[in-house]
Amino acid sequence: MDMKRNLTMLTDFYEISMAGGYFEEGLKDREAVFDMFFRTVPDGGGFAIFAGLEQLIEYIKDLHFTTDDIAFLREKNMFSEQFLDYLRGFHFTSDVYAVPEGTVVFPGEPIVTVKGPVIEAQLVETMILLTVNHQSLIATKANRIVRAAEGRTVFEFGSRRAQGYDAAILGARAAYIGGCDGTACVIADREYEIPSVGTMAHSWVQLFDNEYEAFKTYARRYPHNCSLLVDTYNTLKSGVPNAIRVFDEVLGPMGIRPAGIRIDSGDIAYLSKKARKMLDEAGYSDVKIMASNSLDEYIIRDLLLQDAKVDLFGVGECLITSKSSPVFGGVYKLVAAQDEHGALQPKIKISESVEKITTPCFKRLYRIYNQDGKAQADYIALADEQVEGKTDISLFDPIATYKKKTFHDVRIQCIQQPIFQKGQLVYQLPDLKKIRAHCMAEVDSLWDEVKRFENPHRYYVDLSQALWDEKQRLLNAYGESR
Repeated sequence: MDMKRNLTMLTDFYEISMAGGYFEEGLKDREAVFDMFFRTVPDGGGFAIFAGLEQLIEYIKDLHFTTDDIAFLREKNMFSEQFLDYLRGFHFTSDVYAVPEGTVVFPGEPIVTVKGPVIEAQLVETMILLTVNHQSLIATKANRIVRAAEGRTVFEFGSRRAQGYDAAILGARAAYIGGCDGTACVIADREYEIPSVGTMAHSWVQLFDNEYEAFKTYARRYPHNCSLLVDTYNTLKSGVPNAIRVFDEVLGPMGIRPAGIRIDSGDIAYLSKKARKMLDEAGYSDVKIMASNSLDEYIIRDLLLQDAKVDLFGVGECLITSKSSPVFGGVYKLVAAQDEHGALQPKIKISESVEKITTPCFKRLYRIYNQDGKAQADYIALADEQVEGKTDISLFDPIATYKKKTFHDVRIQCIQQPIFQKGQLVYQLPDLKKIRAHCMAEVDSLWDEVKRFENPHRYYVDLSQALWDEKQRLLNAYGESR
């Protein structure tokens, strides 16, 4: 989607100030490697969905500083004219690796890696994080909701509750990747060909003298897409009976079958069962019942456990904001940098909190599948290790190293792909439908135990022996220096 904006200055100021420092210290061409990864899955889930790569690519392709950008930075009275001249001619020349959009990902994995001159790699930090964090958050939440619906149609209805128009548009995109079948957001349909859906609000019903006239007028105007909102006054005493009357009197003579009814308030389980019985008895067993009103995966799951007769769900604020867990928490950390001799040296961040200790080195991410196509574990190795082509592999837990497992007769696949090479786009962007299909296949490759909403089975992400050794070497070296 072309937002007609140059987003190069959408950085944290420290990225600009560090870039100026690197330049003045003669380090602008020093190669560095940064990884983006996340530490915990939202909502305590077993996995997340990676999304936002297409927008990240669009940003990097157009990365440049305008005359106005340079003038603004000059007014800060912090930067030399030489540095501003460098920014004036700035263009991206780095390598970028990432997993494809729609891929299931797990904590600690390098899902985006940037390798190139340190100024370039540093300047893209904020946009990588905000783009991937937001869309991955919404895609992950959408997939939870879709799985809770157990094959029933789910529409994203959250535009008016999103945190801004970008969040509404790109949130609709991410929700579609995660498995939603459509959106209420019309611009998302225009830009991304996500089916837009919607019929009426309560205001339509209220505007007319009575509910029957409101339904009849709508049915005459949109006979081939007639879905009526039945809860404005009384769902069972007036809404559903008036809908049935309009179906009989308006659509019946046209030879057109109605699409459905929507319930937006009240006890949806009870109302849907009563409404289903009324529709069936009137000869409308094919008419769908949609439910909306602050739904999430837990409410949907409970409705189905109560045998609610709901065929479609419209999910708004809880999806578009990931209300129950609104932060994805991805971070961007330096993992390697050239020394004065040009050799790439591993870098590590150490913390008193074990989960905040980073995994150093330029790496590759692999997924291990059994012969049935089920994902068994992920494996992070040094970039120059030979992993693909093996059919047997032994893994050990990087924390509890005594836990070991050997996989036989497996397929090992590198799930990172080169996106940019020396600043040139080398990745063929799939269309959104293919991304969504990839996401569905990825989720299907997981064991059901990993997909549980509560206390999911831990999916193992292990380090190669060489990578683990290097991490321990750095930990020991820094531990001895304290």
